[in-house]
Amino acid sequence: MLSCVRATHVRYPTIHASAVLVGRKALLIRGPSGAGKSRLAWDLIEAAAQGALPFARLVADDRTRIDACNGVLLVRPAERLAGLIEIHGLGIRRLPYEPVAVVGVIVDLAAADAARLPDCKALTTMIAGITLPRLAVAGGTPALPLVLATLKTAPAAD
Repeated sequence: MLSCVRATHVRYPTIHASAVLVGRKALLIRGPSGAGKSRLAWDLIEAAAQGALPFARLVADDRTRIDACNGVLLVRPAERLAGLIEIHGLGIRRLPYEPVAVVGVIVDLAAADAARLPDCKALTTMIAGITLPRLAVAGGTPALPLVLATLKTAPAAD
């Protein structure tokens, strides 16, 4: 279980986002209502079940609690929503979940600044004073292939 030293711990309110632990770090999935946050969370869990990823487990869907702690961003489910995910066409379903995870990448769905060749400034974002890698996905673009490419490849040298 991750714990925080009180002197460097800042708790924030929940945000409208989903989070999935993939390997050792979580993806924090943001975007407007209807952008596909829950769908991407489910797709990542299914990708792991099919062997495309070594491990993926739900942390939070719809409402995610964030905490800045010792220079890392932690995510947790909103208490009343722990273990619940919305699957379009089925409604709310229950899944195993991780109670807390360290964020490794921010995925912004329906991002206005998504580009074929993104500017260096668009590749990071700051949340709660912590700078993290960012993937901007354009509206209407399937997110899973881009997320898998982000997780499985390294940027080319300049």
